[in-house]
This record gives sequence, C-alpha cells and structure tokens, in this order.
Amino acid sequence: MRDLAVPFLHLIATVARLAGPGGARSVVAESVLVKQQLVILNRSRKRSPNLRLSDRMVAGVCALLMRPGRLIRSAIVLKPSTLLRLHRALKQRKYRLLFSSKLPKKPGRKGPDQEVMAAVVQMKQRNPTWGCPRIAQQIALAFGIPINKDVVRRILTVRYQPEPDSAGPSWLTILGHTKDSLWSLDLFRSESAVLRTHWVLVVMDQFTRRIVGFGVHRGVVDGVGLCRMCNRATRWQTPPKYLSSDHDPLYRFRQWQANLRILDVREIKTVPYVPLSHPFVERLIGTIRRECLDRTLFWTTADLEMKLLDFQRYYNGHRTHAGLDGRPPEPSPDAGCARASVSSYRWQPHCRGLYQTPMAA
Repeated sequence: MRDLAVPFLHLIATVARLAGPGGARSVVAESVLVKQQLVILNRSRKRSPNLRLSDRMVAGVCALLMRPGRLIRSAIVLKPSTLLRLHRALKQRKYRLLFSSKLPKKPGRKGPDQEVMAAVVQMKQRNPTWGCPRIAQQIALAFGIPINKDVVRRILTVRYQPEPDSAGPSWLTILGHTKDSLWSLDLFRSESAVLRTHWVLVVMDQFTRRIVGFGVHRGVVDGVGLCRMCNRATRWQTPPKYLSSDHDPLYRFRQWQANLRILDVREIKTVPYVPLSHPFVERLIGTIRRECLDRTLFWTTADLEMKLLDFQRYYNGHRTHAGLDGRPPEPSPDAGCARASVSSYRWQPHCRGLYQTPMAA
C-alpha cells in the first residue's frame, strides 16, 4: 500500500502545481533538469564530472523557469549555490542589456579600416618571411597610408593563421643614410642542385644599400677569375673612389691589384678577424641566402646569374629598408604618384613568385 500511496501523493501534488500560475512551466523545467543531471551522472568518470557549457546552459534556463523553493529538491548533481550564482549572472546580464548603452564603444583611437587590415593579412600570407616593420613599410610605400608596426602586429595576432610550413617573421636593420662614393664587396659560396661549387662576388653601394651587381664563377677562383667576376658585377657602372674589402688572400693577387690601379680605385681594408667591421655587405649576403638561395635551387652558372639578377631588381626597386625610412634603394621615378588604393590593387610577383608586393590596379 505504501508503494502505491507515495506515487499517488506525488501525482496529486503535481496536479496541484499544474493548476497554479506558471505551474506547467515549472514542472517541465524541473523534469528537464532532473533528466539532464541523470545524463551527467551516467558519464563514466572516476571522479566528479566536469560540467560542459551545454550543461550549464540547460541548468541556468531551468533555474529561471522553476520556482525558487523547488531548486534545492531538484538539484541532484549541481549545488544550489551554483544555480543561484548562474541565476544572478543571467539577471545582471538582463538588466545590463536593458539599461546600458545600445552601442558600447571601447575608449581609445579608431583602428585601421577593414580594407587595410585585409591588405596586411594578404601581404603576410603571400610573403611569410616578412616581419611587422617590413609589412608596415610596404603598406606605406604601396598605398601611402602610414601604419605602425605594433598595429600590424595586433592585426596579424587576431586575423593571421600561419601555414604549417611557413617561416617565421624576418629580421630588420637600423642603418645610417648618407651619400658617398664607397662600394663594398665580398665573396660567398653556393652549391648547385647537383652539388657543384659556385662562388658569387656581390658588390653593393655602402651608403645607398644598392646592389651594384653580381659576379659568378664555378670552381676555384684565382686572380684572373676574381677580376673577371668584379668586371662583370660592375659593368656599365661608374667606378667609385673607394672600395671596401676584407683580408681574403684572393685580394692580394697581382692581377687584382693591377685592376684597381687601372680603375683608379683606392682599396680600404677592414679590421682583421672582425666581421662586424664589414657589416653592410655581410648582412646583404645573409639576406641573399635567406630570401633567395635558401628558397630555390639552381643548376648552372647561367641559371644562378638569372636568379640573382631577379633578386637584384626586387631588392633595389621594391624591397623596403628600415635604414632608408621605409624606401627601396632605387625607387622608380613615378613611385610617389603611382600610389595604390586599398580598395583596388593587384599583386606584383618578384623573384619568380617568391615575393609579392601590392601595386596600383
């Protein structure tokens, strides 16, 4: 009789609650809450179950629909304090939406336009090795819009997702900017796709950061080969007054010294065993390796010369430099008037697609 009496009394209490105001809503919410707690208890765990976002949402909605006196009896897994705190949070959220400003604005300066942010993200996607200062300088060069490197960093942090095989951000330099007649040269070695050794002589203008030219030689370099490389790198160029070089034994060859006397060029030597005394051309060699030779393969001497010539055109005419206030070493005469618009522009590939810069459509 007792087993029948208890369900009968519960039935009468439920009917009485249904007859009252808001009774049906409270009974349904209580039933849903109990079933949700049973689902949580059935999860196989060795310790107390962690509540998911959906569990908290269901409990919060049911707590709003139930009568406060039934919360303690219905809470099997959840503590009453948890439901009450959620109820208070929802209540505060409700009144905040009702009585606060409809258009909340964060204090501070207005950020960049959506078109500028899209251009920054696309530039990083097309040139993964570029850093934030470099991208800021390229945006200012292409569109004439001054933008800070910190703004670029915040845009990329939120909007840019790097590819799994993309490289990290590139490094930058701080160099002086003056005008004089001084060239620097140095040799470095590179291996072809079939592991044939090629020597490259790079000549740069010390103060404009311009690449004067390259000379390539396969195999062992002697005095005659060094002179041939230098003449090929500086052809159609007016010789400087001074030439800076290190203490490589190649520069002591008789043919090399005679070549400098004919050109009326005075040679300036760096401090022995101190690479920092020859920083500009040493850094240029590192840039050539990282941005060109380490990212492509070459087969013959002619193939290497063509790739270096492509990089020279990109480096002198389109690559920005921090030491030149974000300008390339040899900007085109109409670079100042041919500004691109962030709403209409196209991408110009360089070095056979290794890098892409925006330009006017």
